[in-house]
Amino acid sequence: MEPIFKPQLLSVFKPGYFKEQFTRDLFAGIIVGIVALPLAIAFAVASGVSPDKGLVTAIVAGFIISALGGSRVQIGGPTGAFIVIVYGIIEQYGLDGLLVATVLAGIIMVLFGLLKLGSLLKFIPYPLIVGFTSGIALTIFSTQIKDALGLELAEVPSSFLGKWAAYASNIGTTNLYAVGITVTTILIAVYFKRITTKVPGSFVAIIAITAAVAVFDLPVTTIETVFGDIPSTFTLAAPNFDLSNIGGYIGPALTIALLGGIESLLSAVVADGMVGGQHRSNTELIAQGVANIVTPFFGGIPATGAIARTATNVRSGGRTPVAGIIHVLTLLLIMLVFGQWAKLIPMSCLAGILIVVAYNMSEWRNFVSIMHASNFDRIVLIVTFVLTVLVDLTVAIEVGVVLSSLLFMRRMSETNSALSERQVDADLLELHPDIPKSIGIYEISGPFFFASAKAYCEVIKNVGQRSQVMIIRMRHVPFVDSTGLNNLRDAVQSLQGRGIEVLLSGVRPEVAVELRRSGLEALVGEGNVHPSFDLALAHAKGLVGQG
Repeated sequence: MEPIFKPQLLSVFKPGYFKEQFTRDLFAGIIVGIVALPLAIAFAVASGVSPDKGLVTAIVAGFIISALGGSRVQIGGPTGAFIVIVYGIIEQYGLDGLLVATVLAGIIMVLFGLLKLGSLLKFIPYPLIVGFTSGIALTIFSTQIKDALGLELAEVPSSFLGKWAAYASNIGTTNLYAVGITVTTILIAVYFKRITTKVPGSFVAIIAITAAVAVFDLPVTTIETVFGDIPSTFTLAAPNFDLSNIGGYIGPALTIALLGGIESLLSAVVADGMVGGQHRSNTELIAQGVANIVTPFFGGIPATGAIARTATNVRSGGRTPVAGIIHVLTLLLIMLVFGQWAKLIPMSCLAGILIVVAYNMSEWRNFVSIMHASNFDRIVLIVTFVLTVLVDLTVAIEVGVVLSSLLFMRRMSETNSALSERQVDADLLELHPDIPKSIGIYEISGPFFFASAKAYCEVIKNVGQRSQVMIIRMRHVPFVDSTGLNNLRDAVQSLQGRGIEVLLSGVRPEVAVELRRSGLEALVGEGNVHPSFDLALAHAKGLVGQG
């Protein structure tokens, strides 16, 4: 059984850690650190905070996630998925509100891990994940149009439609230099891998374009003109915590926790497939939670496992958490030594990088594929996508989970009720051709719970009303809930009121316990509950005088 908390870093050193693996981890860590630099800055800026907060998050949270995590190769830090939710929280509650919500989210994630809910988060429906991921991608893209085109906008509306209306009305202020930088950045980021995969194209784009802007003094906005200098030191300070507003932070905190948990576990699963390993989901959740509790005290933003950086780590040879720690040290060195030059990065260059990120996370191929799937999946996908884009990510996840549950129950109900008594009788007649017509038989197949109970019991009543004795087969019922018990009680009482005897067969021990506790066994009669169908049929034949 998976332990609640057992960091992979401890497991790595038990059998021995050798020079050859350290060399591979060292190389991978440096590469991932270089990859993470532009992304950490871009994600922070897009989220509405200063660039240094992205770097602090990548360093502090990245270290904790690698040191305490349940995956050997997970790389943690700020991710594109959080841009929308972070931007919205800052608009509503300010930076202190974001830090408080992040700490609460960390506590929730730790509780998820302690309660062993790591495996449960893996069952979030795939259409829901694609829906909000694609919605986030479109939202990220829409937030970058101002900087990508160099538009002169004093304030960008928060709503999706409001943004595009503002862009359209200010299209005349387009800066062609900014457009050129954006397009060049996108081309370098996408096609530089054809030259080499050792150095990421986004990093090359930032170095080359920042140098060009500085040398030729191009008239475009930079990090410095928007945010000022980038601090090259860490400061430890507690956020202002207003207990009177604690209720308002719960929703955003829960969204951060769910989003962070889902993304980190998805990343860990992808990494498992690449390295042939097995992550510890509960340990991973606890580590993610601790990272999000600690990081805000350094001014950081929400963090989680990053799929792209984790994949880069694996492809570069990283196989232990040491690579993740080296990636953190690389970022720290860059921040302390070269941070003063980062302020010269053009905003349009960061916009180009984020547009590439948005395209990569859009999952448009999976979106199109699900649109050709069942109606249930299409409904979940479209509703989640539309709510993410037009309303709010928190609302989208909440509605998506509830809608998925309701549609699942509807599907279960339809599937279970599709097994008619005629199909059951046809199967039985091959084995028992002498079954009297006065004996009705119905088999409940699958969980007997609130989603299927009513449909089952309606069929039981219809079949039973045409019989003298009704046999209910329960060999394939793994569990029964209170709704199922209540509906079954109603069906049994209805049949008994018409003078029809009810027998149960093949009841599993765990289900028998629930029948006994609820009084249903007594209602049916202890002598009418049989361990096998053959015994129940023999008893039924005796009751109708054909035994």
